[in-house]
Amino acid sequence: MHILKTQEISQKSAARIRWINKCDLVIIDEAGYLPVSKTEANLFFGLVSKLYESASVLITSNKSFDQWGDLLGDTVLASALLDRLTHKCQILDFDDQSWRLAHRKSIFN
Repeated sequence: MHILKTQEISQKSAARIRWINKCDLVIIDEAGYLPVSKTEANLFFGLVSKLYESASVLITSNKSFDQWGDLLGDTVLASALLDRLTHKCQILDFDDQSWRLAHRKSIFN
């Protein structure tokens, strides 16, 4: 989000956005972990719109689709974003306990 917000004033951020727009695969981890402002939601939508049909986008989130309106602060924006993300996609829904929580004893021993 920082790169998206600073692309207009930072050459480094602008260069990173140009690089991201050329990628074949973009991975966005933990979408919805932190709250986003209206401006950030619009910037995120713009990024996804630019990547739509030109790159594969993988997003991890603990939010269900019906929570994205609250996450982005705009149900219309969330609907348009999810429309782009779910067109020609594979959705993997993991309802179980996280692997780390399920195996924490073996991880910490």
